Amino acid sequence: MDPRKVAELKGFVQLCETNPGILHLPEMGFFRTWLLNMGATIPPPPKTSDSCQGGCPCGPPPTAASPPEPEPAPAPAVPSESEESEIEIDREGVIEPDIDDPQDMGELEDIEVTEEMMDQANEKKMEAINALGEGDLQKALDLFTEAIKLNPCLAILYAKRASVYIQMQKPNAAIRDCDRAISINPDSAQPYKWRGKAHRLLGHWEEAARDLATACKLDYDEDASAMLKEIKEKQDRIKKAREEHARAQREEEARQAGGGFFPGPGGFPGGFPGGAGAGPGMAGLGELLKDPELLNAMKDPEVMAAFQDVAQNPANISKYQNNPKIMALVTKLSSKFGAPPQP
Repeated sequence: MDPRKVAELKGFVQLCETNPGILHLPEMGFFRTWLLNMGATIPPPPKTSDSCQGGCPCGPPPTAASPPEPEPAPAPAVPSESEESEIEIDREGVIEPDIDDPQDMGELEDIEVTEEMMDQANEKKMEAINALGEGDLQKALDLFTEAIKLNPCLAILYAKRASVYIQMQKPNAAIRDCDRAISINPDSAQPYKWRGKAHRLLGHWEEAARDLATACKLDYDEDASAMLKEIKEKQDRIKKAREEHARAQREEEARQAGGGFFPGPGGFPGGFPGGAGAGPGMAGLGELLKDPELLNAMKDPEVMAAFQDVAQNPANISKYQNNPKIMALVTKLSSKFGAPPQP
């Protein structure tokens, strides 16, 4: 990514942390929707009695004496356990991407490699491996780079340097080296293994799983296999958490929609017979008794069971969206009692 754009994004995030009211500006509606869909918790809008009146979260209060009419705002979403676990799972072990400029190796493609250069490159490689064993990552990186300059057509050198980049927490640099190694020798397992680990550090689960699976197919590696298993389990948990979150959203939408149709005691408009019983409840019952079609429909055991189910929990109406008999009655009742038809 462009470092300037990353810096601008960081500045915007810091501004939102300092003044959360910005998130409630009308033009930020798309951003609020995205944050909520990702499972974020948005602070409630600031009070408008003393400051930030008229829809501006950061300007001075107006001089007019009349109080502003605040726009209705939805209550801040409280993330469920599944949402919180999804966020935790999705970011666990993920690091910020490195933005170092890639090394220019283009001029090395046309050099003629002699046997002497090959021998020197091999010596540099062995020295780099020894440096790795001593824990000197920078020395190992420099030696692998020298070896590549001597023999730029050897895929294993790029794969080895990629392994150093992984240990240095530079996944993007590792991916560049692995791409180069694979272009030289697509049948080598090592670059797929290290590229998979690099994608794992960046949170690119699908790419990581694909590369690690390819590495194990070409040459089984216990370490790569264990990481592949971990990533697949993580993907399954994320999928289940998102499905649970989507289900909860659908139930909440159905509950809100159903609330307009089942507001009275027991769930029916104005009160269910045997609930509040008097006044509006009896008026609602009278309306039912005047319509033979509604009365006959309510004698249907399936219809009655559905209404009892929905009366206990309006969100359960989502279970009957594909039942034309139930939904036809719901639509008729909605129009009869002035409630909006169900979706």
